[in-house]
Amino acid sequence: MTAITRLQQLQLLHHPPLTLRRSILFHKPKQLTRSRPRSFSTSPILCSNNSHNTPESSASTVGANASIVGDLLDYLNESWTHFHATAEAKRQLIAAGFHLLNENDEWDLKPGGRYFFTRNMSCLVAFSVGEKYTVGNGFHVIAAHTDSPCLKLKPRSASSKSGYLMINVQTYGSGLWHTWFDRDLSVAGRVILRGSNGSFVHKLVKVKRPLLRIPTLAIHLDRTVNKDGFKPNVETQLIPLLASKLEEASVETKEKSTTTSSKAAHHPLLMQALSDELESNIDDIVSIELNVCDTQPSCLGGGNDEFIFSGRLDNLASSYCALRALIDSCKSPGDLSSEQAIRMVALFDNEEVGSGSIQGAGAPTMFQAMRRIISCLADKYVGEDAFERAIRKSFLVSADMAHGVHPNFMDKHEEYHRPEMQKGLVIKHNANQRYATSGVTSFLFKEIGKIHNLPTQEFVVRNDMGCGSTIGPILASGAGIRTVDCGIPQLSMHSVREICGKEDIDIAYKHFKAFYQAFSSIDKKLNVDS
Repeated sequence: MTAITRLQQLQLLHHPPLTLRRSILFHKPKQLTRSRPRSFSTSPILCSNNSHNTPESSASTVGANASIVGDLLDYLNESWTHFHATAEAKRQLIAAGFHLLNENDEWDLKPGGRYFFTRNMSCLVAFSVGEKYTVGNGFHVIAAHTDSPCLKLKPRSASSKSGYLMINVQTYGSGLWHTWFDRDLSVAGRVILRGSNGSFVHKLVKVKRPLLRIPTLAIHLDRTVNKDGFKPNVETQLIPLLASKLEEASVETKEKSTTTSSKAAHHPLLMQALSDELESNIDDIVSIELNVCDTQPSCLGGGNDEFIFSGRLDNLASSYCALRALIDSCKSPGDLSSEQAIRMVALFDNEEVGSGSIQGAGAPTMFQAMRRIISCLADKYVGEDAFERAIRKSFLVSADMAHGVHPNFMDKHEEYHRPEMQKGLVIKHNANQRYATSGVTSFLFKEIGKIHNLPTQEFVVRNDMGCGSTIGPILASGAGIRTVDCGIPQLSMHSVREICGKEDIDIAYKHFKAFYQAFSSIDKKLNVDS
């Protein structure tokens, strides 16, 4: 074999030959088979391989020094949309022994039990009940969100321009839309299919091959773009290209079908791609709800593979760390034996557009669940309202990605609050309550890190700049629950391709797991309103 340099090796790893790239891009992943989150290999991971371990090989537990980064990459690559993120979380919870509940049914809960439910397949609440729980004890919650800025297909997406088939889209959230140009894009989301017996079936779909592209205008036709900036009109210039219009006449569907409202609204070529992926007839697709997605896999990057390059880090990185921390904090016999509280994860949708939806944090989903849990566990309890007492003993960690300091734009950060990647969770403060952190909640959360030797950082926005917000203030004010806002530092937030530090993922996971395991004992040591 011809000797190659280390540089050439790295180039081959990051930029494989075209034939290999094609096999990766068009490879159909095997059916998910893991019964629980897999342990992470210490060898470098350049991208998720989508190959899930067998139950035997994944039986080992995650040790104190093990990493969840490999599992996060798998989760990100499965979770092209908020629907897929919720479905993958559901799969992992069931594999870990959690019992699926339905909000429409009566619940039968017991101390020591582990449960979850989904809403709209884009919102999820999971919880484990301490074996020593008594009515009036609190909830220890980590809340995050499943949605990210993206492009969504309009109800009537079919259009054509200058001999091309185009896909009309809506902008969702505050994305850096210029980063979506010249990317290999596709579609994913959910569809409703007509069943054989007259019923309807809800299914998720993901077209893995590059299907769409938003081409930039050549500099020869826009000579001042580098001086004046690239400022595309999001209604007229942010329209993905699907195919040449000439191809429309040559598209032959697998079966001759009558024109339906769904087909009239969307290009037959797009509907055929969905039909092929679903292995169904086009006529059976009665409704679609699709996002435009970047097809490039999430992977490690940087000179030492110390970064994670991925879309949707905001906020699937937080969601996964919280989910995994809950699963791992109560998976062994005895993990809940001395717990007096209820440990909970709440993953909401629509945070990027204000949370005002039935599946968003603005809905009473989490607090309704808390009331039902208390009612189920109350048995014959007679006394003062248990929910209000429980809320006063509860604590919420609002986990959403944080702004790491940008080396090329350091002046955008307040001089003494410049969070760095690889240095731990960032606690967010804002005097005007754009974040819900207080001096007390910040202290309690930092104390957990201090006891477990986990670093924390702090962030405040400059006085001459506006401040973003999170679901923290929404939930804190919803029922009066103590809240701290924190996040993993990242760069390129709301870009189609974001970046965060590999070490911060493991730090966040360990901090969240320690929160579940240790908060009850720490909270008893501080009484503010006595």
